[in-house]
Amino acid sequence: MSFLDKELVNLHGSAKKADEAITQAGELLVNAGYVSEQYVEKMVESYHENGAYFVIAPQIAIPHARPTDGVENSAVSLVVLKEGVNFGHAANDPVRLVFGLAATSSEAHLKVIQKIVSLLSNNDNIEKMIQAKDYQAIGELMEG
Repeated sequence: MSFLDKELVNLHGSAKKADEAITQAGELLVNAGYVSEQYVEKMVESYHENGAYFVIAPQIAIPHARPTDGVENSAVSLVVLKEGVNFGHAANDPVRLVFGLAATSSEAHLKVIQKIVSLLSNNDNIEKMIQAKDYQAIGELMEG
């Protein structure tokens, strides 16, 4: 599983709408060969059909779709938005960290979620990710 590898992180994202933020996180996965374009379309479609259920905590969204929607290998991307974007979640908007999740199975999905939760269980890490100036700052958080 690729978890926030350098090619999967954009520290300078900019979006006006949730769709754009989701697409940016998905495109990182596409460009690195982890998912198909269809997967990104399904991520956006899932948001429109199911709402902002994946906005799991203040400032944090984990959009995803089903493994059968075009996942080649499990991976997690990250787009750090310069300005917060409203996803329509009453308690957790605006979102600044968008983790694009691609999992090949339910088991992989749970493992990925556990890694993200572990990383974000420290509130300092959330702020450090938002303020990160370069990829090295993200790498240090994952090591620590």
